[in-house]
Amino acid sequence: MNTAIHASPADCGEAAALRILSLQRAAQREQPIATLQERRQHLRRLERLLLDNRDAICAAINADFGNRAHQETLLLELFLSVDGIRDCHRRLARWIRPQRRKGSLWFAGARNRVIPQPKGVVGVIAPWNYPLFLVMGPLTSALAAGNRCMVKMAANSQHLCALLQRLVARDFAEHTLAIVPNVSGAVFSSLPFDHLIFTGSAATGRQVMKAAAANLTPVTLELGGKSPVIVADDFDLKTAAARILQMKTVNAGQTCVAPDYLLIHESRVEAFVEHCKAIVPKRYPALGARDYTAIVDRPAFERLLGCLEDARDKGGRVVPLLPGLRSDAATRKIAPVLVLDVHDSMQVMREEIFGPILPVKTYRSLDEALDYINERDHPLALYLFSHRRAVQARVIAATRSGGVALNDCGLHVAQHDLPFGGVGASGMGHYHGYEGFLEFSKQRPVFQQFAWPAFRLLYPPYGKTFERLMRLMLGR
Repeated sequence: MNTAIHASPADCGEAAALRILSLQRAAQREQPIATLQERRQHLRRLERLLLDNRDAICAAINADFGNRAHQETLLLELFLSVDGIRDCHRRLARWIRPQRRKGSLWFAGARNRVIPQPKGVVGVIAPWNYPLFLVMGPLTSALAAGNRCMVKMAANSQHLCALLQRLVARDFAEHTLAIVPNVSGAVFSSLPFDHLIFTGSAATGRQVMKAAAANLTPVTLELGGKSPVIVADDFDLKTAAARILQMKTVNAGQTCVAPDYLLIHESRVEAFVEHCKAIVPKRYPALGARDYTAIVDRPAFERLLGCLEDARDKGGRVVPLLPGLRSDAATRKIAPVLVLDVHDSMQVMREEIFGPILPVKTYRSLDEALDYINERDHPLALYLFSHRRAVQARVIAATRSGGVALNDCGLHVAQHDLPFGGVGASGMGHYHGYEGFLEFSKQRPVFQQFAWPAFRLLYPPYGKTFERLMRLMLGR
């Protein structure tokens, strides 16, 4: 039974965050290294918390969004979180073993090893778009590495935040794991954590990094950007459309690795449009379909409508993919659309979209498509639809992105043995799998001297022996 005192609703915000941080730091000093058994217990406890409360979690997320199908939450948040925890549990015994490293010939008899140790207290700042998975993913890696964790959730995730705070308080000691509500991002990111992970926009990521720098806190930033999709001329258009639209319409496109714009040969655009028009109504018969997620809040809803109006005003052709209503302010839903004839002055081509809008840009040659991608910030994800190995190798070699998926979209995030993270403007650092364990660990090198080291022959006062040995060591 957990007997630790947890924050009451009134004990929240900056004071609570400081108190919990002090508590976790004291606990870390008292027990700096958690055992394998303790780490596994934490992971199992986290898994049970999710499985035993799946219905309440789905209901809370649905309430925060205004509408999100519980099936999407089960698949994209519950399953991925639980599967990641189980994968980590299976591999953890191997990850925590000290590694033997080779020593220099000139230090014969000495021994080297690297010991993975916890960094200490890890702060997790999670966004609203996948409010469970983007809490549980970092927590899995951080707890597996033996850290203690504090979590700040997004303002748009109040129902889930209240639920998780209550469940975590019941199942975990506060000196191990705590959800801290009602604390601002500015305050939370300025706390002297031993590591801080933030998922969100690039603009906010810069602020988080600046605040963390004051404490020399290392950061992992999972940002976003405009993830491109290239459809090569050898790939079946119907299959490509089906897979691209799945990742573009799930969660109403409010996904950091959603396809942000499409690059397709100019001769194939109209055929692609026709496939899209046939596919979407089969998945969502109308805008009011319960399976179709709402836009998270009114400002986001209005921003997306503004992007569409801007595209129309600048000559873009907006193609709705559902019959009937194109948007509904009461339910904050926007029908999936394609935007054709796009150019770089449009908002949809300058800003990350984060909604069910897919701009379509044409190219005449693959070089033209690659040049367009490379003239912009490195994206979090890059998608290529082609069966040709030469094309795959060329695109991977010629571009930079956080991750790559070939012939599908987004599924690289679900591979627990692949690291997930951005590069450049799309982020820094990784989590998931072994790379996540490493991210939240200090790889501590340990050198152990031999009982009778030859290195003492190099001690001063320096003379002929030293000179002979240096010539031998330098090889001349």
